[in-house]
Amino acid sequence: MALAFSRHLQWLLATIGLAKPPPPPGGPMTREAARALVRWYLQTQGAGMSEGLNENGLGGAMVGSAQLYFEHHADTQVLECSALVYRFREDPKPGVIDGFRKEAQEGTDAGGGTVDFETENKSLFLSRNYAQMPSGAEFTKEMERLMKASLDWGTTVLDRVASRVFGT
Repeated sequence: MALAFSRHLQWLLATIGLAKPPPPPGGPMTREAARALVRWYLQTQGAGMSEGLNENGLGGAMVGSAQLYFEHHADTQVLECSALVYRFREDPKPGVIDGFRKEAQEGTDAGGGTVDFETENKSLFLSRNYAQMPSGAEFTKEMERLMKASLDWGTTVLDRVASRVFGT
């Protein structure tokens, strides 16, 4: 509900000139385009004067209860948007990551994202990529969906995977 309210507030503020409009859709996802999109999105979510992405093409923020991370891949000109599902303290036990991937294959709603395990920080994400600039409304809706799914995966799906893998 709060995310839907945020989208309407975003529209209202842009309409009366108190918020910048989103970057124009349709172009390639260059570093500057990605920075502008993430900056606009985070500012509309209450992140103040965020620059969006740093000089290394990385950014992130808490939006409501969800943690979002952004990375621009210069070699492929793709913006990767990831919502945290779970951060492991140790390397996950065998079968755990495969259990999450099986959930996605079986059709559990991943918010339009894919299961993405990052070994260097032992974190599980739902991630989606953008090679072309989406409209602001489309991006907002897709981030809402990704965040909602990540929160569900961090509770309900995590419990289900643990039960399957460990028999608890």
